[in-house]
Amino acid sequence: MNLNELKNDWINDFANPMIIAGPCSAESESQMLGTAKRLKESGAQISAFRAGIWKPRTKPNGFEGVGVIGLNWLKKVKEEYGFKTATEVANAHHVFAALEADVDILWIGARSTVNPFTVQEIAQALRGTNKPILVKNPVNPDLALWIGALERLLGQGIENVGAIHRGFSTYQKTKYRNIPNWQIALDFKNQFPNIPLFIDPSHICGNRTGLAGVSQEAFNVGYQGAIIESHEDPDNAWSDASQQITPEVLAEMINNLQVRNSDISGYEDEMGKHRTLISDMDFQLIELLSQRMKISEKIGSLKKENNIAIFQPERWKVITEYANQKASETGMSQEFIEKVFKAIHEESIEVQNNIMIDR
Repeated sequence: MNLNELKNDWINDFANPMIIAGPCSAESESQMLGTAKRLKESGAQISAFRAGIWKPRTKPNGFEGVGVIGLNWLKKVKEEYGFKTATEVANAHHVFAALEADVDILWIGARSTVNPFTVQEIAQALRGTNKPILVKNPVNPDLALWIGALERLLGQGIENVGAIHRGFSTYQKTKYRNIPNWQIALDFKNQFPNIPLFIDPSHICGNRTGLAGVSQEAFNVGYQGAIIESHEDPDNAWSDASQQITPEVLAEMINNLQVRNSDISGYEDEMGKHRTLISDMDFQLIELLSQRMKISEKIGSLKKENNIAIFQPERWKVITEYANQKASETGMSQEFIEKVFKAIHEESIEVQNNIMIDR
């Protein structure tokens, strides 16, 4: 069996969209029960209550979770408010403890997904479970690692799986804590349409203001769920305070989200006309890019003959300034145009490099 053969019927037992919500970290019994109570009373349509029991931190000596005691608080949340429960596991010890506490849904975090040895250890500890196991994308933009983690779970007989898109780390300063890099997630969705895909706007945004927008973007392209951090007192949360919202704000946000229909029945003709136009334009773009790279080859030969460095900072400055100007004039996103031109420039550099070293 391979990943494309999985049915993943488990998600049909939950609402559409499937919302997993709760505090970033379990801090105390009163905090857990207080948050769960307000989630229940707010009318927020959530399918499972989440809380971090173990918290991997970048640096030591920070709050790294309350540990096993927090699993008892999750049990109480389930008993008193009827929520399914969910938490992250990062090693075999976590798995055994969470399974013993009958946590309903487990996920593997981004810091774990990046390490195949860790994922294999977790997969072996989970062997044979029928609980849903979700896998966050690795911190770096590596689709193969993400897929590989799911394949390791399948190798241990785990067939109820899902994937969480939480964005990717970057050294650049952007409006996101972790840039979405939507194309990688969409490549995953295109390759495995049968695997439920969740958005994690809390970790993508790193703040409260962008949560609704990022969530809606995900549902616009067919995601089936979201995992969102909610705390009874966000400003005083022990971890990731800036990205957590109150249960009442969460309820309003969920109510305003629109889940899109993937069925285009009745719109095939009109959709087909637009897609034909786009296909024609895409072909023209490819032709133009091909011609551009042929000119880059000529420039590369000229640079080689005259011992000129490939990268010319002043020229790149002119290109980016002109691109930004045209983006503004045409109402295009400058961020998008910059990405496009960076990709074209990188390929142009590669073309000229090949000429320099006679590949």
